This record gives sequence, C-alpha cells and structure tokens, in this order.
Amino acid sequence: MSTHTLEPVHSTLDPAQAVYDKIIPAGEGWIHDLAAGQVLRILDLEGNQAVDTLFYAAEDPADHYSAIQTITRQQNLYLTTGSVLVAESGRELLRITADTCGRHDTIGGACSAQSNTVRYSHDTLPMHNCRDTFMLMLSGRSEFSKRDLVPNVNFFMNVPVTPEGELTFADGVSGPGRYVELVALVPVTVLISNCPQLNNPCNAYNPTPAQVLIWDAEGSETHV
Repeated sequence: MSTHTLEPVHSTLDPAQAVYDKIIPAGEGWIHDLAAGQVLRILDLEGNQAVDTLFYAAEDPADHYSAIQTITRQQNLYLTTGSVLVAESGRELLRITADTCGRHDTIGGACSAQSNTVRYSHDTLPMHNCRDTFMLMLSGRSEFSKRDLVPNVNFFMNVPVTPEGELTFADGVSGPGRYVELVALVPVTVLISNCPQLNNPCNAYNPTPAQVLIWDAEGSETHV
C-alpha cells in the first residue's frame, strides 16, 4: 500500500470568480451543502493547520464518508490529487482535482476530550476539540446525530506510519497558502472543524484560520 507524497498539482480556477468565500477561524466549525459539479477549495492560510473534514451524501445523510472504503479503493493510506472520496455504500462523493500540499491524512481521526486525556494528560479534558466542534455544527441539522461522527479526513495533517504500524503526529508538510481542491460528484454536505489542538505539532502548537472557496464549475482544470 502506497504512502508516498506526490508533486503539487495547481488549479487554474480564479478566486475572484468563486461564488462563496469564507474564513474559518482557528477552532471553529463550518457546515455547507455542495451541489454536484461544484468545486471546493480548502486553504491553509498560515501553514501547518489541520482541517478536520467529513462528507455526507446530501440525498442520504446516513451515507457518510468512509476512510476504509476510500483507502481500500485507492490502495493508498493518504489522499492527494486523483483520490476519490468514497461513502460507506461505495458511492463516490468527491474527487481531489488539485493539491499543493502533497498528501493528507485519513487515519488519525479527530481529537476529542477523551483522546486528549489518553494521549496527553487529564488536565486537557476541558480543552476545545474537533469532536465537540463537529457535534455543535451537526446539532443545527435535524437529519444528523452523534452516530454520524465517523473517521474523518485531516487535510494538511502529517501522520506518518512507522514500520511497526504505529501512528505518529508529526510536523506538518503544508505551508502558507497551500490548498486542496475537490469537485463534488454528487450533492454532498461538508462538515469542517478547523482543529484547535494545542498538544501536538499538527497545528504547530498555534491553531490558525483556514479559508474555503466554492466555484460553480464542472470540475477544475489542473497543471503540474
């Protein structure tokens, strides 16, 4: 199974032509519906910021992104240009059409109060975390509940796997202004927690804002 990092693939889409543009402050969340064919760009504005993300089929919200299905389908632990993000049912939700970071994690999961105490110390229990952000954002949608929180994508996050099969949370491979771009293959709901983690290097111990842009387009042209 491949774990390599690919060369950057840039988009030709013009930010001035985006139909939606929003800054997500550090530690905050975002939920939004994409129509089929719309293109979503997630920008790491200041570098080394993990953006925890989940996807749901809008027509069947119970059919959520599946890390297992996606990894098995592409035979690669990491996501990058060309990766197709697959739902639990096998439905293809989105395809990554551009990526200037090189690879993204989908096995490290989202931080939570419980995982923080296990990994770090008991006094981290009250610290804000991605699971709480996910729950807060989903609480505004009647079609979702906590059962819809599943293993997510960690865009821009570097989680190397050791030869022994252990996960390590390492310094990021991203940088200021790097981005990942995805085209929706079906109508999807996008859920983001712009990670508030302070206890490991995934945010360089200093969480920063991220930006999302959306284009009404049938895919994005790319060049290396």
